[in-house]
Amino acid sequence: MSEPAAELVCSAKGCRAPATWAVRWNNPRIHAPERRKVWLACDDHRPHLERHLDTREFWRDTIPVGDLTEDDG
Repeated sequence: MSEPAAELVCSAKGCRAPATWAVRWNNPRIHAPERRKVWLACDDHRPHLERHLDTREFWRDTIPVGDLTEDDG
């Protein structure tokens, strides 16, 4: 019997809320343009995580966690 999937929780520091969003980003200085790293976000932390990444020009897009694929890691 296979193990159940791990619960997806928000990546914000100290938050243990269920993740509903996948904030996808990359650092163009060290990642290939097509590479996407993922931070998971709850509804409350999504805007903060997007702003944090956008300020550094790392934010690429945000999708519902249900739309993640194996390619997203």
